[in-house]
Amino acid sequence: MIQQYPHRKLILGSQSPRRRELLRSLGYDFEVQASAADEISSGAPEDVAAVNARLKAQAVAQLNPDAAVIGSDTVVAVDDAVLGKPADLETAATFLRRLSGREHRVITAVALICDHECVEWIETAKVRFKPLTGAAIAKYLSMVNVLDKAGAYAIQEHGDLLVAGIDGEIETVVGLPLHRLRRELKKIMPSSAATP
Repeated sequence: MIQQYPHRKLILGSQSPRRRELLRSLGYDFEVQASAADEISSGAPEDVAAVNARLKAQAVAQLNPDAAVIGSDTVVAVDDAVLGKPADLETAATFLRRLSGREHRVITAVALICDHECVEWIETAKVRFKPLTGAAIAKYLSMVNVLDKAGAYAIQEHGDLLVAGIDGEIETVVGLPLHRLRRELKKIMPSSAATP
């Protein structure tokens, strides 16, 4: 049984500013440490996300055995193919053309390690894109730095230019689903750790 500790350190094993903002919204004090894990890129989308989230959390937890560590990974999947971070703008444009006018899945996996125990879960949202012209794609790529974003887009950055609708939690698409994370953190972090 995981024990609650009033002064347990919470670490987000990601340098993503989007995940940082989402975790901050829960009111917990936390540190950020980039994970040095070697991520995988091939396999079933759910497996890729789950394995990478676990690897990220494990890499940081090994250096911080007394802390609670959150690892997370987000995958964009269309036709069961994983669209990772584009290598260049040409690849990014190819990704957006592939997503144009279609529905795709955004899968975010979370791994929470505490006291050498790992709790893992996956959330999925469906995102429908508008039909995109070449001009619309070029405009979006000129406005958003997409090279560090799975699927070559960020819904919170001018997403209205691309997205027609979402079925699921927007936090899943952004990169850190909060509903279950809030429950899991309450089990290991006392309520006093969160700001009112």
